[in-house]
Amino acid sequence: MTLYEKIKERKAKVGVIGFGYVCLPLAVEKAKAGYTVLGFDIQPKKVEMVNSGINYIGDVVDEELKDLVKNGKLSATTDFDRLAECDVVAICVPTPIDEHKVPDLSYVESTAKEIAKRLHKNMLVVLESTTYPGTTEEVVLPLLEETGLKVGKDFYLAFSPERVDPGNRRYKTKNTPKVVGGVTEECTKHAKALYENVLDAPVFVVSSPRAAEMTKILENTFRIVNIALINEMAIVASRMGINIWEVVEAAATKPFGFMPFYPGPGVGGHCIPIDPFYLTYKAREYDWHTRLIEMAGEINDFMPEYVVQRLQDILNERKKAMNGAKILVIGVTYKGDVADLRESPALKVIENLEKKKAEVLYFDPLIESFTHKGKEYKRVNLTKELLENVDGVIITTAHKNGVDYEFIIKHAPFVYDTKNITKDIKESRDKIYLL
Repeated sequence: MTLYEKIKERKAKVGVIGFGYVCLPLAVEKAKAGYTVLGFDIQPKKVEMVNSGINYIGDVVDEELKDLVKNGKLSATTDFDRLAECDVVAICVPTPIDEHKVPDLSYVESTAKEIAKRLHKNMLVVLESTTYPGTTEEVVLPLLEETGLKVGKDFYLAFSPERVDPGNRRYKTKNTPKVVGGVTEECTKHAKALYENVLDAPVFVVSSPRAAEMTKILENTFRIVNIALINEMAIVASRMGINIWEVVEAAATKPFGFMPFYPGPGVGGHCIPIDPFYLTYKAREYDWHTRLIEMAGEINDFMPEYVVQRLQDILNERKKAMNGAKILVIGVTYKGDVADLRESPALKVIENLEKKKAEVLYFDPLIESFTHKGKEYKRVNLTKELLENVDGVIITTAHKNGVDYEFIIKHAPFVYDTKNITKDIKESRDKIYLL
């Protein structure tokens, strides 16, 4: 039986490297589609949890994971020698940037080397980690071909960008369209067949891995630029005494030519603050300076500083100093109702508050405690006494569940709402300040 036939008939064994927010849901969907899936991760705790049927990702249904593990369709290991058992391998490892916004492909490179050690004929390798155009063919392919096997003939290689929106109730892994670009036509054919069997969504084919890589970069560059635009508009509107939330709501009534984006204390998560700068880095090879992307990054990076300055102005109006003020931060995750701290602007807000000598407390229904830059923070309980004894409250994450905003507004001196989550609360509007 050929690899293509194995894929089409769901008899291929699928390996997934990296069991984080993107790949565990994808591994679950592959197993639900009938494939036997083996997950690889360097963290023994994650492997143990998966093999025990214990879920740690919000977008995975607990019972589905338990059933798949129980039925032997999904398991995990730290033993990379077992890659040799797999017919298909998906790479879903982190692709961070450093403090200078330079891409770190070390996880991709080390993973490709591990695969190369076990690469065999009739194996499909798909890179899903977001990266700059050229990574699949310039970084991964040479490492795999060092084995003497030839792409498109002995093995198959493609890029298919991960697409995930944690907390989105409408679009999950299963119903989100996929983009696929293979190194050769045969590579594309094999990868397309896999995802068509797994997803209840179209699989869109592009001409090359580079085009697929650029697709993901474009998607998130579109978002970072438009978020920067609305953040800058929010600053200008505030100085003009205009409610930017009202303006966005009004502009969104236009049925064409406008898409609403909303301001906030910065940009967080594992994609938007990072992915566009992969293109910025790569563009230098082509003697091009991506000015718009870098300017967007500067504006969004400035927002935590801006909201702290605005909070200081509010305190001044109330004859309070930031130095020594007790400030309660509501929400530390990067996104409402998602337990993920990665690149959260709330953490940068806390940093800026502490630089100005404020005493910072926090409440987040999803995060009991966390450590940031060596300092440990523990969640406080929202009591009447606590709220009456803080000097101010700043909302940095729009959690719709687990936070009683009416209670907070009733008992706190004031609330600075950077996410407009309090928009439907009618009482005590004079105590609410908006971004």
